[in-house]
Amino acid sequence: MKTDIRFTHQALVEKCKTGHNSSQYELYELYVDAMYNIGMRMLSNKEDAEDIVQESFVSAFKNLASFNYESTFGAWLKRIVINKSINYLKKKEIAVVPIDAHEFHLKDDVAIETEAVDIRKVKSGIEKLPAGYKQIINLYLVEGYDHIEIGEVLGITTSTSKSQYHRAKKKLVEIINEL
Repeated sequence: MKTDIRFTHQALVEKCKTGHNSSQYELYELYVDAMYNIGMRMLSNKEDAEDIVQESFVSAFKNLASFNYESTFGAWLKRIVINKSINYLKKKEIAVVPIDAHEFHLKDDVAIETEAVDIRKVKSGIEKLPAGYKQIINLYLVEGYDHIEIGEVLGITTSTSKSQYHRAKKKLVEIINEL
C-alpha cells in the first residue's frame, strides 16, 4: 500500500488541531531547523530568522484548522515562513526594483569559468548579492518557486521576476569568478 506524502505527520497535526501541546512541541522539533535555514537564507540575520520562525509557528498553530492536506505540513509551514520573511523585508523597504522593458533582453547563458565551482563559493556569492537579487535567487533556485509564484509573492510581474533573476545570476557569476 502506497502512502500519500501529504499525510506525513497526520496524527501529530490532528492532535495539534485539538490543542494538544506536546504534539505542537513535537511538530515544532521536527521542523524548526529546516524553517530556520529558510529564514536565514531569506533574511541573512540570525535574530531576524529566529523571530520569523517563531512567528511562523505561532501563526501556523493558530491557523491549523485551515490546513487541509493539499500539501504536506512542511510545505505549508515553509510557505508561511517565506511569506513572513518577504513581508519583513518589505517592511524594511528592501524591494525588488522593476527595470525598464528594454532591459528584459538579457543573455540567458552566462558562462562560469571552466574550473569546477565549489558550493561554498556559490553560498558565499549569494550572501554577497544585493538584497533584491538575493531574494530572487533564493526563491527561484533554493526554494523552487517559479517566476509566476515569485511575482505573486513579491507583487511584481513575471517578466520582472525573470529579468531580476537573470541579472542576479549574472551578478552571482561575477562574484563567484572573483572568489
